[in-house]
Amino acid sequence: MSDLISALRGAGLSPVTDADVLAAHSVDHAGLVPPGRAVALVRATSTAEVSAALQVAAELGVPVVPQGARTGLAGAATAVDGAILLDVSPMDEILSIDPVNRLAVVQPGVLNAAITSAASEYGLRYSPDPGSWQISTIGGNIATAAGGMCCVKYGTTPEYVLGLEVVLASGEVMRCGRETAKGVAGYDLVRLFCGSEGTLGVITEATVKLSPIPAGRLTLAAVFGTTADAGRAVTAIMAAGAQPSLLELIDNVHLRALEALRPMGLPTEAAAMLLVAADANPAEELAAIEALCTEAGASEVYRATDAEEADALLESRRSAYHAMERLGTVLVDDIAVPRSRLAEALDGVRAAAAKHGVVIGVIAHAGDGNLHPNIIVHPEDPGSLEAGRAAFDEILEMALAMGGTITGEHGVGMLKRDWLAKELDPVNLAVQRRIKSALDPLGILNPGKVLAG
Repeated sequence: MSDLISALRGAGLSPVTDADVLAAHSVDHAGLVPPGRAVALVRATSTAEVSAALQVAAELGVPVVPQGARTGLAGAATAVDGAILLDVSPMDEILSIDPVNRLAVVQPGVLNAAITSAASEYGLRYSPDPGSWQISTIGGNIATAAGGMCCVKYGTTPEYVLGLEVVLASGEVMRCGRETAKGVAGYDLVRLFCGSEGTLGVITEATVKLSPIPAGRLTLAAVFGTTADAGRAVTAIMAAGAQPSLLELIDNVHLRALEALRPMGLPTEAAAMLLVAADANPAEELAAIEALCTEAGASEVYRATDAEEADALLESRRSAYHAMERLGTVLVDDIAVPRSRLAEALDGVRAAAAKHGVVIGVIAHAGDGNLHPNIIVHPEDPGSLEAGRAAFDEILEMALAMGGTITGEHGVGMLKRDWLAKELDPVNLAVQRRIKSALDPLGILNPGKVLAG
């Protein structure tokens, strides 16, 4: 350890070794992912410092765990034994906004919401909006290929990343991608790093695409007596060719938890509520969607009367995870299934909750078929932990059986690394291991994450 600290200082860095600081930085928001014992924290303020830290790590064979705001839910930023925690959140400058080419160049520590705030002066925004958009960093969003509530219309993070600056495991600095609207020169290395969770390199700069702010948006909430009816409404909306800008499902467990957290008159007796927004021809779009919801069995449909009420509904939805934390430790699942099987998946989650005797609330990016079954466990009770983990595994098995995926947007991290081999075919998995070995031959970048073994 002393050799490592001396080497880091010799490279012009200021490693932190205080035990309490290291402990605070050793976990992200993934419940029940035990951290290892890191030996130092390096707060990088430049690409040069990231490069210096990785050069030291490569020379000494020390693992490095890249970190940002640590808002992830899969354990990708969790410490491993003997690691340097490499925090790039101090690199938080928006380097440029280009309204003509509709792009922004940003450092990895910039908060997601800050990009839209800066771009709004030009009538532009950065569209991907994960629930943690006000506290999560763009570097982490890219590293986990984050989703969000607007994905049903506007897509996920990788679709908005045009170029990257990445420091490789050797400390070498590489630029990939472009600033043009089109470009197909060489392999698409930008996409390779999107979702790599810090296992292939450390992102130190990103060029992201901006989009015009929609002229207007209207929002409605549809209340259902069963989750199956709500699922059928989603299927009908998508089958009709509607293009909502947001289509979210909130089940009864979450409705009650949200109302307890921040009372606003949510329908706590309902089995589920769909939150729908439209922003192209919103009045006409929502009228058609309202009719489809009513036909599918909605007992009531409410239109937000103004932007303030609509924003309050959206903010309540963003608080879902924190509302559930009041009930116990949240084991967050993150599956995606074909949209046509959404109602079936909702029934499957409910059956798993009943079978294992655990509280499971479902919040879903319903238009994407992306469900977040939030399982409540009590770590001090071994029986509760066992039941929660059994339900977690059963839900993942169900998703794969439906032709879905074990993670729609949170990533693999440590939480689901043993499941990756069940989703990928053997050749696919072998290719991924070869890519990892080619870019990180010493295996020092975020070891133990994504790929097991």
